[in-house]
Amino acid sequence: MNSGPSRPTRLHLPAGSAAHGPYALRVDPKQAGWEHSALRVLTLGPGETHSFESGDSEWVVLPLAGACSVRVDGEVLELLGRDSVFTAVTDFAYVPRDAHAQIASGAGGRFALAGAKCERRLPARYGPAPEVPVETRGSGNRARQVRNFAAAGAFACDRLIAVEVVTPGGNWSSYPPHKHDEHRPGAESVLEEIYYYEIAGPHGLAYQRISPSRPGGAELLAEVRDGDAVLVPDGWHGPSIAQPGHDLYYLNVMAGPGAEREWKISFHPDHTEGYA
Repeated sequence: MNSGPSRPTRLHLPAGSAAHGPYALRVDPKQAGWEHSALRVLTLGPGETHSFESGDSEWVVLPLAGACSVRVDGEVLELLGRDSVFTAVTDFAYVPRDAHAQIASGAGGRFALAGAKCERRLPARYGPAPEVPVETRGSGNRARQVRNFAAAGAFACDRLIAVEVVTPGGNWSSYPPHKHDEHRPGAESVLEEIYYYEIAGPHGLAYQRISPSRPGGAELLAEVRDGDAVLVPDGWHGPSIAQPGHDLYYLNVMAGPGAEREWKISFHPDHTEGYA
């Protein structure tokens, strides 16, 4: 089971409730009450820059809206970005641990920093958008697009696993409910997970469910809106349900203590019959 020092005191973080300094959202392990996964959402105005120390974590800088440059280890990685998370897959930059990085944006924008505590220091790198593996997962009203930009096996990181999911309005996503809170070699890996949501159109909403996988485990049924985040320390998570007429985006950030960087999950046995 998850062996972190404590559990998050709040699983649902409404937009603005975890803002800190220049970040509209800041979830670091200490604030979250766990050990590995981190996420920050940075807003820059035209011509603004932001510098940060990567510390003991590796980071991926992912444009949510807009373009930027990332200066790290003596080189500048130019990111073309995108208009919004709903318009296209984006390029991204990898920032290793123990580095000083600066993000600059001529026209301004919003940028996610997905992070994980790690041991190895890998080189700073550029991730081209055309090389991001994209898949359609599920079918019918359970279909969604998964962008595996930093999935295990898709892009080299030490500990970080991160993907984007776009779910059409009215569809169910993160379904069937699944979990990754036990170490079972070859079958399930322990991963702390963060969901960060954006919703298309004004007044859009979605619903997120977490149910316990053991007595006293995490439990949540939340109405989530644009800019919200949900922490998943353990438990069955899903479905994520998109309001009809409002496409749902979420960024998943995961990391854990396992010796291998892998995403191994178990599906809820009560919800797998007839699933395709």
